[in-house]
Amino acid sequence: MNLFQNAKFFTTVNHLKDLPDTPAEIAFVGRSNAGKSSAINTLTNHVRLAYVSKTPGRTQHINFFELSNGGFMVDLPGYGYAQVPEAVRAHWVKLLGDYLQQRRQLIGLVLIIDARHPLKELDIRMLDFFHATGRPVHILLSKADKLSKNDQIKTLSAVKKMLKPYMERQQISVQLFSSLKKQGIEEVNGVVGAWFAKEAQAEGDNEES
Repeated sequence: MNLFQNAKFFTTVNHLKDLPDTPAEIAFVGRSNAGKSSAINTLTNHVRLAYVSKTPGRTQHINFFELSNGGFMVDLPGYGYAQVPEAVRAHWVKLLGDYLQQRRQLIGLVLIIDARHPLKELDIRMLDFFHATGRPVHILLSKADKLSKNDQIKTLSAVKKMLKPYMERQQISVQLFSSLKKQGIEEVNGVVGAWFAKEAQAEGDNEES
């Protein structure tokens, strides 16, 4: 089942105090221009659910989408390059950081990384930053169609090798993904579906105890 198939826009917020009361949510994050919006649109089979722009850094708020299982998908502001005033950038950084570390309903993070430029310093910093939450991270190596099949295999292997020290301290998985070729959709669904199932199981156990 495609969890993302019938996703519907729910709300957008620019301050933590305005965050909605959701049962459980997964968040998508990535460097500006890594292909995050395209990945969301591909997963949901919706051309413009998440806004795709030629100008990086256009996602300026936290956008919530309701999924078919009753959970939520959250589109977070891109980090890194963005031609915006410093005051606006500082607000994004604080909003993003506070959400990632304080949001109780957040059960896992989907990190979008351009397969041609994997694991840059900001991506490593994101892994380090999110490590404190104890929640899982699933990495999509996006734009995989820009690489040959051979280079895709080599890149995935190299990234897994680079991630080994991080995998020993936190739950991290990684896959190839292409919005253009619709590659990797089932794998994302499997990982995220397992996160939601685990959360539902934990909630059920808490109610029984």
